[in-house]
Amino acid sequence: MPKLSDTMTEGTLVAWKKKKGDKVSSGEVIAEIETDKATMEWESPEDGMLTEIYVEEGGRVNVGDKIAFIGGEGEEAPVEAEEKKKEEEPKTPEKKEEKPKEAKAEKKEEEKAAAAKVEKKPPAETEKPAPKVEKGEEARVKASPVARRVAVELGVDLASVQGTGPDGRVTETDVRAAAKLKTAAPQKTAAAPKPTAQAARPGESTRINLSGMRKIIAQRLVESLGPVPHFYLTVDIDAGPLMAAREELKSAGEGSEESKITVNDFVLKAAVEAAVKVPRANASFDGDAIVQYADVDLGVAVAIEDGLLTPVVRAAQSKSLREISELVKDLAHRARNKRMKPEEFQGGTFTVSNLGGMAIDSFSAVINPPQGFILAIGRITKTPVIDDRDQIVAGHRMTITMSCDHRVIDGALGAAYLKELRHLLENPALLLV
Repeated sequence: MPKLSDTMTEGTLVAWKKKKGDKVSSGEVIAEIETDKATMEWESPEDGMLTEIYVEEGGRVNVGDKIAFIGGEGEEAPVEAEEKKKEEEPKTPEKKEEKPKEAKAEKKEEEKAAAAKVEKKPPAETEKPAPKVEKGEEARVKASPVARRVAVELGVDLASVQGTGPDGRVTETDVRAAAKLKTAAPQKTAAAPKPTAQAARPGESTRINLSGMRKIIAQRLVESLGPVPHFYLTVDIDAGPLMAAREELKSAGEGSEESKITVNDFVLKAAVEAAVKVPRANASFDGDAIVQYADVDLGVAVAIEDGLLTPVVRAAQSKSLREISELVKDLAHRARNKRMKPEEFQGGTFTVSNLGGMAIDSFSAVINPPQGFILAIGRITKTPVIDDRDQIVAGHRMTITMSCDHRVIDGALGAAYLKELRHLLENPALLLV
């Protein structure tokens, strides 16, 4: 199981794109793996043949555990030492056949002794030796080491599993199938309409297990809101000049819908430039020190089906408005289609989360540790405002809330950053230079 994110400790094998016996090439997608942050495509690390699959779809294993074997032409998967022993065991009993007459005589004597014991014991006691026979049968069950390990984990009795492997050997697939049948049985009995004191209340009929991403989101929120001392600064931006610049680009025929510069692109570029102007805000807390970053690595929150991803635009201070726009669109598209690489959503010096497109006026976002702050962008609303001549006119306003880690950014520093951000957004021509 590969480590596909910096916080990943285990992964779920969602789907195999190749089957056992298929040829694979280096860089070719062979599986989908759910990490603690996303479901991602996993590429083959080398050329060869998918000789063995150790983890079936839906299986969850720790990072570093075996999930498959890719071998060269004609190369077979390595056999476990325990499995080799099992294969050699049937050969040893052949020595006992050297003296068949003596063996038969001994067998008859044993049968007579056993019959005499049975006659002496009460009828109730004669039924007790049965479990010992069952244990003997279980010990002789042929099963791969992986199947034995999975059987212990899932609580499956190997003696009750019908093996489908060579010579009736029990495989991992057989064990998992038996486990499913075992768990399915109680569900049928529970389905019967039987009134109980703990009957489900309205709205509680469905229980959705947490995905790996949801688990890590829950964990990170607790890690953030608990230890990180949040405080919030909010500003209302005059978005009139921003809307005018957007309309001017539109009327100039900027190209297709995919390549157009959006209001969010202006916000992202302004957030980067403000961090360049106020470099002390582009920092994080690290135990006994504050780390200030040379590059502005911009995190952009992207909503996906399973939760939230934050693709990162590296060294965003060196990129133009157009370059940032194109990079963010590409990253967001690949994030929603599960085609991101781990390094593309790890790190980031701060994050921008925009819910304006979902008609949210304003909100406060939770900091993504160890970042020093996060910006929450609301929608642009048309509202009555008082102009420079003290007249009430129609204007455009946008609310931005900055969530700060007070260990890194105090009120004055946060205010200085928002002052630069407001200046840039209210003078969007500066972002085109």
